[in-house]
Amino acid sequence: MTDPLFLATAVEAVLRAGDIQMASFGASIEVSKKGAIDLVTEVDFAVERMFRAMIAERFPDHTVLAEELGSAGQREGRFCWIFDPLDGTTNYAHGLPIFASSLALEIEGVVTVGAIYDPTRKELFTASLGGGAYLNGVPMRVSSTPSLLDALLVTGFPYTVHQASEELVSLFAAFLSEAQAVRRLGSAALDLCYVAAGRMDGFWEQHLKPWDMAAGALMLTEAGGRITAVDGSRFDLRKGQLMASNGVIHDALLDVVRRWRERRPVQPVT
Repeated sequence: MTDPLFLATAVEAVLRAGDIQMASFGASIEVSKKGAIDLVTEVDFAVERMFRAMIAERFPDHTVLAEELGSAGQREGRFCWIFDPLDGTTNYAHGLPIFASSLALEIEGVVTVGAIYDPTRKELFTASLGGGAYLNGVPMRVSSTPSLLDALLVTGFPYTVHQASEELVSLFAAFLSEAQAVRRLGSAALDLCYVAAGRMDGFWEQHLKPWDMAAGALMLTEAGGRITAVDGSRFDLRKGQLMASNGVIHDALLDVVRRWRERRPVQPVT
């Protein structure tokens, strides 16, 4: 059984992150670029520094893998916290209230605890391995949507979208032609939470990082959903891509990718 202190720490961290985010949301903040369209704000760094200080004090033998400072020169150890201090930075920088902090604890390679907090809606998503998934303390379950035609899907594009726009848009179009609707919200962590909560029925994305997926993937599976790689192989947090769903429509989603690949044999999904 996972130590309840770990989940309590995860919850405290994302709630504190939300306070920091909201204190500057909509105000004039310093924004810089890590790439052509990859933004980072002073808030990203402030939240990550807060969290690193918390873990250093409480669990000095634990390592941290986080978006802005990576593993900070440490090798990932038995206990590894995987943290995105501000998932949805582009939204945040533009004043769009769709963002969150996302935190997971990986123990010996297995994600066992997750917490994601959306401070604008005051929605706290939590999960523990074998203990279920919750939204503000209420159990979450995936939807029972039976077909793609009835499904609301969500996806995201990587910061390299300008270099791979044709491939990404063609796969988007393949899903758009078969689903009820497809959305792009700009926060992979919340996308996964929304599938877990039954608000969305499926989510796919490529070129992700562990901190984008770790907590949300646990939410999804604990809420009764299914997760694989985009090609249907076993999901691997460090392979950078996933297909997540309510389980019922999962094979249909994978079939869309299969047929799309057959039309584009020289451009496999990566």
